[in-house]
Amino acid sequence: MSESWNKRTQAVHGGIRRSQYNEVSEAIFLTQGFVYENAEQAEARFLECGPDEFIYARYGNPTVSMFEQRIAALEGGEDAFATASGMAAVNGALTSMLKAGDHIVSAKALFGSCLYIVENILTRFGVDVTFVDGTNLDEWKAAIRPDTKAVFFESMSNPTLEVIDISAVAGLAHAVGAMVVVDNVFSTPVFSRAIEQGADVVIYSATKHIDGQGRALGGVIIGTKDFIRGTVEPYLKHTGGALSPFNAWIMLKGLETMTLRVNAQAETAQIVAEALEGHAALERTLYPGLKTHPQNALVQSQLGGKGGTVLSLDIKGGKEAAFAFLNAMTIPVISNNLGDAKSIVTHPATTTHQRLSDEQKDELGITPGLIRLSIGLEDAGDLLADIKRALDVSQR
Repeated sequence: MSESWNKRTQAVHGGIRRSQYNEVSEAIFLTQGFVYENAEQAEARFLECGPDEFIYARYGNPTVSMFEQRIAALEGGEDAFATASGMAAVNGALTSMLKAGDHIVSAKALFGSCLYIVENILTRFGVDVTFVDGTNLDEWKAAIRPDTKAVFFESMSNPTLEVIDISAVAGLAHAVGAMVVVDNVFSTPVFSRAIEQGADVVIYSATKHIDGQGRALGGVIIGTKDFIRGTVEPYLKHTGGALSPFNAWIMLKGLETMTLRVNAQAETAQIVAEALEGHAALERTLYPGLKTHPQNALVQSQLGGKGGTVLSLDIKGGKEAAFAFLNAMTIPVISNNLGDAKSIVTHPATTTHQRLSDEQKDELGITPGLIRLSIGLEDAGDLLADIKRALDVSQR
């Protein structure tokens, strides 16, 4: 494996290990445990596990290790730990590094389950949390204290697609020795350079663009070897949030085509967003790739001008009109996933973010008419025609 390879090559060949049979496709080591040649070897392995040695699938597995090494290389990190889901990754990263009395600053625009971990679980165990508007650097400056242990944010927020300046926030955090933890799902491993831009820890729900075909749950935490093996691994191997070997194999296969899929999806998302901006049925068209997006200049520098695979449409007429739109669609499916080969429509206010209070929804811009549209691999013309037809139905 070469560090000079670009992302497309890393996504196909990174972390490869072959058995004695020299198979082309990565092998699935579907086993929960491993046999030792003798008692002495078992003792030695429990004292210190070598780089190609394994004890138990909860601790590590050859197939899982391939996925970890490949995604770490792709992201530019030293190491990674794969988890059972994206939320296991968020929980594992934050809970493993924080203790009672620690202070964390978090953006308030978070996915519902991420918000629950920060707002309910961390505080339950004595972690002090301060919430800020992630796009407002003055609020980050005011909230970060000399004793702040970490900052946490989605680099592109769900579902209102605010883009946070990773380099600027990282500069403020690092000035006081705080760790920068970034949930990078919407930015994708294809467009992101989060570690290069100052993130210490990058989290992905591999369920999304990495699998990208609606097959399996998975997550991953990427960081330095010291953080992954010294902080994250002890927590996760004892609490049981490890990724299964079969799901790791699915993620490896997903990585091989991820760059092609995500680029195609983002291209269609840009076409759809530009075509829908200013539509009579819409209050707002939210897409980071639009020149009218508040952080479009940041998208150019941080994401290479790519707005991602998701856009949000705020439909006139509130919930009733939004539901009429959802029910009129024939190509996108109604579900709560994203980053899939199939286009998916979601009503955040009643699904992914339904637990938020009305006040929180108002503050975050999650209106009754807001629809999140994850763009798939369908023909852009077919998709756009279906959306426009459904918008007409929503206004009747």
